[in-house]
Amino acid sequence: MSERLADWTKGEQAITYQTCAACGHVQYFHRAFCAACGTADPREARASGKGRVYATSLVCRAATPETRAHVPYNILLVDCAEGFRMMAHGDNGLAIGDAVTAGFKPFAGKLVPFFTKEA
Repeated sequence: MSERLADWTKGEQAITYQTCAACGHVQYFHRAFCAACGTADPREARASGKGRVYATSLVCRAATPETRAHVPYNILLVDCAEGFRMMAHGDNGLAIGDAVTAGFKPFAGKLVPFFTKEA
């Protein structure tokens, strides 16, 4: 497997995804193989950070002591421009269908993708 691009999971302010050279499948969850056809070593690329809100859920009760300071916070499913869907944090006022852009904010001691409404 080729070396992974650094992304937010490694402290870099970037979102990466994979595409399969054999079938064209796009996937966000990093794997050593294509989830659609099984071909090894999908290519990695950096996402633009643009997308559209597919679903939103406002969390009003802290799951852990570390998240208590952030309540209420919004968890989103975002359909990204490159063709994958990801879960991320976002502004509390976002609604299904809103066009959004990713930035990064600290949350419970980690830097996470945070989507805001596109201007």
